[in-house]
Amino acid sequence: MGFGSGDPEALMRDFLREVGGCAVIDGGLATELEANGADLNDPLWSAKCLISSPHLIRKVHLDYLEAGANIIITSSYQATIQGFESRGFSAEESEALLRKSAEIACEARDIFYKGCSKGFENHNETKKHTVLVAASIGSYGAYLADGSEYSGEYSKEMTLENLKNFHRRRVEVLAESGADLIAFETIPNKLEAQAYAELLEENNTRTPAWFSFNSKDGINVVSGDSLIECASIADSCKKVVAIGINCTPPRFIQGLILSIRKVLLYTCHLRKQM
Repeated sequence: MGFGSGDPEALMRDFLREVGGCAVIDGGLATELEANGADLNDPLWSAKCLISSPHLIRKVHLDYLEAGANIIITSSYQATIQGFESRGFSAEESEALLRKSAEIACEARDIFYKGCSKGFENHNETKKHTVLVAASIGSYGAYLADGSEYSGEYSKEMTLENLKNFHRRRVEVLAESGADLIAFETIPNKLEAQAYAELLEENNTRTPAWFSFNSKDGINVVSGDSLIECASIADSCKKVVAIGINCTPPRFIQGLILSIRKVLLYTCHLRKQM
């Protein structure tokens, strides 16, 4: 299933209705890769497996689908053209590796669909359900591989244009990779949210996106920027179909989601008045 050329917000609502009002996203990719024997002690983290062991990525995707996931997220969170080039790959090879992350996830979905029609050897009770593939894009801090996606402090030194230039080609490649969604994950500051929103609009990206922020105090994103302001930036972008939270202490999740919901409801009310 893909979103095609229709209204992405309407198609997302249809998808959620089809899966019963609540879609299940897969769990930690790196954790399961390590459980399957992968060594991820590398600046590329889980993206290392795109080079060394793509079969493990496919297996983990399939395991999550068999467990009931409605959305699987690609292994591209820490995969960047710049990161691959630092390992000696050409720009063309680096872009191919980004595409490969989506191809592997789509292959896993195809295998799952075929397995459902035949009955899995050990999972005969598994039923076919709609599956979306989300192409993961981590922050600039993830590329730095120093944990700064959990502080967002680099926004003090980076400019909006520099961030856009860093992400631009990566967004373009993953938008055309065959994935159904782009997942901007663990967004730690307002500047990066703005960069993503502007890139989606400037490139007239056809693939819809979601923005997911992280917090360590239950009020702001980790950089200290207002979550409300960050959510408003995401909501102002017509390409964004969902806004959420990840990599955050569970005790804060409900309050953060309620804060985001208030922003969205207020914005929706204003639009109806216009």
